[in-house]
Amino acid sequence: MTTRAGFVALIGEPNAGKSTLTNQMVGAKVSIVTHKVQTTRARIRGVALEGDSQIVFVDTPGLFRPRRRLDRAMVAAAWGGAADADIIVLMVEAHRGVTPGVETILERLEEIGTGRRIALAINKIDRVKSEVLLALTRDLNERFPFAETFMISAEKGHGCDTLRKWLARELPEGPWLYPEDQIADLPLRMIAAEMTREKLTLRLHQELPYQLTVETEAWEERKDGSARVDQIVYVMRDGHKGIVLGNRGETIKSVSKAAREELSEFLGRKVHLFLQVKVRPNWLDEKERYSEMGLDFSDGNA
Repeated sequence: MTTRAGFVALIGEPNAGKSTLTNQMVGAKVSIVTHKVQTTRARIRGVALEGDSQIVFVDTPGLFRPRRRLDRAMVAAAWGGAADADIIVLMVEAHRGVTPGVETILERLEEIGTGRRIALAINKIDRVKSEVLLALTRDLNERFPFAETFMISAEKGHGCDTLRKWLARELPEGPWLYPEDQIADLPLRMIAAEMTREKLTLRLHQELPYQLTVETEAWEERKDGSARVDQIVYVMRDGHKGIVLGNRGETIKSVSKAAREELSEFLGRKVHLFLQVKVRPNWLDEKERYSEMGLDFSDGNA
């Protein structure tokens, strides 16, 4: 039996649907999905099987114009994921078309694209009429020689099987990179922290979600098969701490409950989750915080 395995980098602007597609392909939630942009920070790897092929999806942070150190590190991680991949899939939102951001990505792809298969996935196809879709497909293929074009709805799953089968055929021959039952290569501590951060992002508004981070401080396996997980939510100001805690601690309680339920379901066993909120004014400039997020601190330099 000939097996195939390799890395597929999903790139695109923030909110293009990369995390949704990763979760759809893997068949489980391994990546944060929210209505807010720039929620994926690290390069999340989700593992999907298709026939004799093992496809490792690299869900990269959205590509945007970076302003802060964290932004710069996220964009560097995204391009790093693309440069290391066997196949790159550019995701474009059907209803937004060719934005200035997409044009910038196409220019960069021309620099790194030599000798690498690059496919186009036009996502959210249910939002536009077929003639708009065809015009966009033609326009993008005139701008860049994509190996293949797919029209998908990552959220509803339309077209995803066709894309997965194509990727499975195109990957290089070789042994599988992960055990058959493994769906992500992130440490459980980081998956748990990402789940809590997602719940905070969904619950809070405006700029605050980008000014907080979550770390799993301790993980204790208990004799009864359950796990005790202690996490710290770092915020930048005292006022932010009050927002995260909420009136009489209501916000942090509901976030903790939602994160605990999702983590318990993910692990298939009981989890005892304990959250603390701490003020760290300079966490965006601390090397350790970047390591926890799987980002390279030096990539954040201007």
